[in-house]
Amino acid sequence: MAFLGIDLGGTKVTFALFNHEGNIRSRETFALDDRRGPEVGKLITVNAAVKKAVAEDEGDPVEAVGISVPGISRRERGTVWAPNIPGWDDFPLLREVTTVTSEIPVIIESDRSCYISGEIWKGNARGCRDAIYLAVGTGIGAGITINGELLRGSHDIAGAIGWMALSMPFRSKYAFCGNFEYYASGEGIARQAAEYIERNEKYQGELRKSSGEKVTSQDVFAARARGDIAAITIIDSAVEYWGMAAANLVSLFNPEKIIFGGGVFGPAIELIPAIRQEAEKWAQPISIKQVSFEPSALAGDAGVYGAGFLAMKHISQQGK
Repeated sequence: MAFLGIDLGGTKVTFALFNHEGNIRSRETFALDDRRGPEVGKLITVNAAVKKAVAEDEGDPVEAVGISVPGISRRERGTVWAPNIPGWDDFPLLREVTTVTSEIPVIIESDRSCYISGEIWKGNARGCRDAIYLAVGTGIGAGITINGELLRGSHDIAGAIGWMALSMPFRSKYAFCGNFEYYASGEGIARQAAEYIERNEKYQGELRKSSGEKVTSQDVFAARARGDIAAITIIDSAVEYWGMAAANLVSLFNPEKIIFGGGVFGPAIELIPAIRQEAEKWAQPISIKQVSFEPSALAGDAGVYGAGFLAMKHISQQGK
């Protein structure tokens, strides 16, 4: 018995075949390059068909397919909203994939739900029934489990915490990504650097680049490590936002663990103790003492592990 996990991101897609014990038998990653709309769908379906055929040739056929998508999985309609993929405002991914999987069940979930599922299966949230994955990359989202079940919300949008309101007053610039994400995502950190340079004409530190060059969040972390005052200011601000957000999640959900992952954690792993210290100022005082803050154990593989786990879970529930 095999399961196929597919993790679609904004720039690449990873395919992994899992055996019934949850070990990866094979995996392969493809860049999306300049693909749009149906071209991305075709990349997924063609390679899903190949992986399915390989498993059959090896005598261990695929029983179910799980897919992690960077946005909203509208499960009732089988469509996906993925803002980083042009043409995926309501893409019929379920219909596309089932043309090559035939009768094999296909489960499509948001990446944030897959991240926490992967960590519960094979990562730092093993054994947890109430846990949250705080994903900080290009954007920000949270995968949330309550009593062992994924929290999806009434329209599959739960966990879109980039829109968490953490400062006043409201400004129109927050509308496209949310207040929290505007300041503390990977894109947000780069944005804060650009705004800092614009405000401070006398600043001639590492973040001031040649005309036309853009500062990245990686640049900010690297400059911080070398003592650049602007970078230190920007990351200290992000720590405050991450701490406030974590405090709100702790107060709302009383989780056993908050797992920090995504591309920014990464370089921000060393800041988790400082984030906890900030969260302790804001959170419900009893529940903050009960929760553990930990880095992701699976890093960039959390999505594909989560997709594989949800495929396996679907089959096990059918067998009950």
